[in-house]
Amino acid sequence: MTDNISSIETGCCIVGGGPAGMMLGLMLARAGVEVTVLEKHADFFRDFRGDTIHPSTLELVYELGLLPEFLTRPHEEVRHLNAVIGNATIRVADFTHLPTHCRFVALMPQWEFLNFLAVKAANYPNFRLLMETEAIDLIEESGRVAGVRARTSQGELALRADLVVGADGRHSRMRDRAGLPVERLGSPIDVLWMRLSRRPSDGDEPLGRINGGRILVMLNRDSYWQCALVIRKDGFEAIKKQGLGAVQEAIARGAPYMRDRVGELTSWDDIKLLTVAVDRLTQWHRPGLLFIGDAAHAMSPIGGVGINLAIQDSAAAANILAAALRQGRPTDAQLEAVQRRRMLPTRIIQWLQVTIQNRVIGPVLAKDSQIEAPWQLRLLGRLPLLQRIPARLVGMGIRPEHVRTTALPPVPRAP
Repeated sequence: MTDNISSIETGCCIVGGGPAGMMLGLMLARAGVEVTVLEKHADFFRDFRGDTIHPSTLELVYELGLLPEFLTRPHEEVRHLNAVIGNATIRVADFTHLPTHCRFVALMPQWEFLNFLAVKAANYPNFRLLMETEAIDLIEESGRVAGVRARTSQGELALRADLVVGADGRHSRMRDRAGLPVERLGSPIDVLWMRLSRRPSDGDEPLGRINGGRILVMLNRDSYWQCALVIRKDGFEAIKKQGLGAVQEAIARGAPYMRDRVGELTSWDDIKLLTVAVDRLTQWHRPGLLFIGDAAHAMSPIGGVGINLAIQDSAAAANILAAALRQGRPTDAQLEAVQRRRMLPTRIIQWLQVTIQNRVIGPVLAKDSQIEAPWQLRLLGRLPLLQRIPARLVGMGIRPEHVRTTALPPVPRAP
C-alpha cells in the first residue's frame, strides 16, 4: 500500500459489476440500503459473455416495474429450442406455456443488460458504481471482513462496509483471498466462441447441432451468429497446431450452409476460449462476507443457465439481507440463510449439467462417425407436452425467486 489511500464507507460493497452484482446492487438500493458496486473494467462491453435472459430473470424485471422499458432494448425472443442431432431436427423445449409474463428467452447483449441495470440503479441516491476499480484484497478486523482494498486510476482505495459480497465471477480474487473450501466437479469440455455473419435465409431460432465428434451451438444476433464450438477439455492447443482451417472445417461440417462464411475467421484473435469449470463453495460466507453467482458456484454453459442462476442468488440475497443491512451488519445466520436458500438449486442444476457432460457430450466428442438421436429425444420431439419439462428447467430453474422487498427511502449513515 502507498500513502495515497482514500477511504469510503458504505453499507454493502459488491465486488463485480456482472449480472449478479448489478442486480443485487439495484435491488438493495431500491430497498433503501447504501450500496457500492466495484467494477474493474472501464465499461461493460466484453464480447462472448452470456447473453441469455431467461423467463425467471424477466419475471424479476417485471416485479421491479421495469419490464416495458427493458423490452425496448435490442433483443431477440426465443420461444422454442431446437437441436439438430445427426440428420434429425428435434424441438427440445417450448417456453410458450410457462407461468410467467414473458414466455420466451431474451437474447440480449450482456452490456445492454448491465447498462440498463446501472441506469436504473443510478436513480437511487444511495447507489454508487465505481468503474475501473479493482478489488485486490479483503480488509479483516477482529475475525470478520470489514471491507476491501481496491486499485483505481487515482490510487488505492480502502472501502469499509457492513457486508462485502463477492460477485466477481468464476475467477474470483475475493474467493481466493477468503480461503473458503471449493468442491470441484470437473468438466470434460471447453468452448470456442466466435461470430459469423447471418443471412435472413438462415432462419431465426438458435440451434444446437450435434454429430459425431462435433457440437456446434448458434445463437441469433440478428446480423450475425454467435457460435460456440464445443471441444475436448484442454484441447485448444492441439487444435491450434492443426491450423485455423480445422476450426473452419468443423463449423462447416456442423452447419454446411455456413461453409462460404467460415473464411470470416481470419486469425486466432477471432476465436475466444472459454475454459469450462463446474465447482461450488461448500461454504459461501464468512463473518462480513458473502459469495453469490459464479464466485460461489461456477456453472457449465449447458443450457445457458449460469447467469440466471446468479441473478436468482441476487434476489434471494436482497430478500434475506435488505432489512438487516438497513439496520447495520447482517448476522452469520442470515448469511447462512442465503446459502441454504440457494444451495439446493445449485446442486440440482450442476448435477444435471455434469450428467449431460459425462453421458452425452463426452461420448459425442469421442466419436467421429454419424450419430442418431436417442429414442428419448425422438420421443420428446414428437410429444409437445413433454417439451414443457426442459422449458421449465431451463426457463425458470429450480426454486425461482421473486421480489420480496419494498421500495424504501435510503437510511442515512451515522456521521
